Amino acid sequence: MKLQRNGRSKALAIGAVALVSSLSLAACGTDDNTTTTGTGSSASGAASAASIECGKGGQLLGAGSTAQTNAIDVWKAAFGSACSSSTITYGGGGSGAGVQQFNQGKVAFAGSDSALKPAEVDASKAACKTGQGINLPMVGGLISIVFNIDGVDKLVLDAPTVAKIFDSQITKWNDPAIAALNAGVTLPDAPIQAIHRSDDSGTTANLTGYLAKASGGAWKYPAAKTWAGQGGQSANGSAGVSAQVKQVKNSISYVELSYAQTNSLKSAAIATGASKPVDATAENAATTFATAKVTGTGSDLALSLDYATKTDGAYPIVLVTYEIVCDKGNKAESLDTLKAFLTYTISDAGQQAIGAKGYVPLPKELSAKVQAVIPTLA
Repeated sequence: MKLQRNGRSKALAIGAVALVSSLSLAACGTDDNTTTTGTGSSASGAASAASIECGKGGQLLGAGSTAQTNAIDVWKAAFGSACSSSTITYGGGGSGAGVQQFNQGKVAFAGSDSALKPAEVDASKAACKTGQGINLPMVGGLISIVFNIDGVDKLVLDAPTVAKIFDSQITKWNDPAIAALNAGVTLPDAPIQAIHRSDDSGTTANLTGYLAKASGGAWKYPAAKTWAGQGGQSANGSAGVSAQVKQVKNSISYVELSYAQTNSLKSAAIATGASKPVDATAENAATTFATAKVTGTGSDLALSLDYATKTDGAYPIVLVTYEIVCDKGNKAESLDTLKAFLTYTISDAGQQAIGAKGYVPLPKELSAKVQAVIPTLA
């Protein structure tokens, strides 16, 4: 539904939430491929006020990462309530599809859980005309290793074991490698049903990045959006994978914490070499994000994440979803709305609002860098 307004920017009092230490999930999101703005409120919690500058209004199209769908839904509700002359449509389909649509000039921004590769930057120049695609970190999250095992509520895994499970080298839940990490837990003598993403996915790229760095060679494939492990089942999108784990006994997969919480899925703790296994919580992921380094140049803010961290309380399997935009050469009819929307999403209020969905507000130092780039988009 597209709403009308008088053309002037409005202020919206939105509900923010307590930071990551008090996260709780109250609402659902899906991978549905097309949704538009409408009236609504952001997450409930401690109230704060934020002024949303709307720009000139109009239609804004985006596509890509399903990992950030729940975050986009929160942001669209708040932005749509304040800026009713704007219509924002975001299609899922995965990071690979989103980058492809962006480089074809079909969308104003793409969500991707991995930074653009050099070949993708080159391809973006056709759509950006006078510029090229850049990476703006926007959504922080973590990848939960989710499981549905009869009689097992808590599970500890490490990188070599996860790698071997997803490459069909470990095929039974009572395998000695898993049992050694889970003393006192009765593991069933049952086949492991490993489920991976069927679509090109930034979530897959981050998981395989972790396995490539931390598994000591057990994962023999490069980090990539396309799944390379042997065997297993597959499902499309984060919602599809979550649904499969929920339905299939003795299954395991990987999804963002947001989807694990939405679907009431159990998440494994990860043994990293720290003093004790690290639980999949946003607070623990925030510890890892605090050490992220910007590796992009100029207005590109691509990050390097420490998947091999052994810091106490640092959850290693993290991801950042980038909004891919043109630094120059954006379409005139959507540029103003693009800048207004991104300005809200990276604001303190925007970042805190998605905390209730299982995401991790980005460190303020990093947010400030993104905030400085957005006004320069042309």
